[in-house]
Amino acid sequence: MTQEVDRRVLLQQIKADYRQILLSYFTTDKALQEKIDKFVNAVFCANIPVPEIIEIHMELIDEFSQQLRLEGRGNETLIDYRLTLIDILAHLCETYRGAVFK
Repeated sequence: MTQEVDRRVLLQQIKADYRQILLSYFTTDKALQEKIDKFVNAVFCANIPVPEIIEIHMELIDEFSQQLRLEGRGNETLIDYRLTLIDILAHLCETYRGAVFK
């Protein structure tokens, strides 16, 4: 039971961290790369599978889309956020590759 609760808490934190990355991805946030590195390290250490990261991404994009609709705005720009997912997955793959070849 404790492991399940711990995992749920960890996933909530990972989702919150990913939300922050999404929100600052197309800005001039100087700490963005550090946030991405921290996120990838947490995902790697927690052994979170890639499909779960994709699911988190899709959930957040759906939330953003609903918010934009409520505001009466279009959600065409959300397509660009696929780049965020690709960037995160590329960093994660590089982390896995580095771990295998050490």
